[in-house]
Amino acid sequence: MGAHESGAGLIRAFEATVIPGLLQTPEYARGRLAQGVQLFGSPDDIDEAVRARLRRQEILYKRDKRFHFVLTEAALRFRLCPPEAMLGQLDRLIALSALPNVRLGIIGFDTPYGVAPWHGFWILDRERVVVETYSAELNLAQPKEVALYEGVFDSLATVASYGRAARAVITRVIDDLATDAAE
Repeated sequence: MGAHESGAGLIRAFEATVIPGLLQTPEYARGRLAQGVQLFGSPDDIDEAVRARLRRQEILYKRDKRFHFVLTEAALRFRLCPPEAMLGQLDRLIALSALPNVRLGIIGFDTPYGVAPWHGFWILDRERVVVETYSAELNLAQPKEVALYEGVFDSLATVASYGRAARAVITRVIDDLATDAAE
């Protein structure tokens, strides 16, 4: 997806179960990429893959790019890496939420949904939707499909919390995780 990302001026992403790669810490990314090696039997080039993922994140600091991420609270709570790594990841989300070109929304567990969060997806400008599955990356470019995903994203973004309210959800997850890790 890197080439498509770099050409887009507006990137909107919804993730229900994982932290998006553009927002991942090295430790979280390592955990996600290690799972791919285990699941697919792919070559164990995790160190290089983590470096590549972190290089991709430079796009977050380009002033001509805008980002809108919507995550579910579940994505913050799934234990996909060791607790210490997850605590660092959650702290990074708080920091990234303050970037002027990044809008981070969190949908809390108690939030009623208008549209079910079936799967994660990325909308690049208004031209392409990228959906990653276990076995493939789907690139949808038909205007009707893009419009459908834009409507779903808007519905999910409408019920998300932003700013202090989003950071409060993240902080609550940090507090819960820190308590669990200390026990």
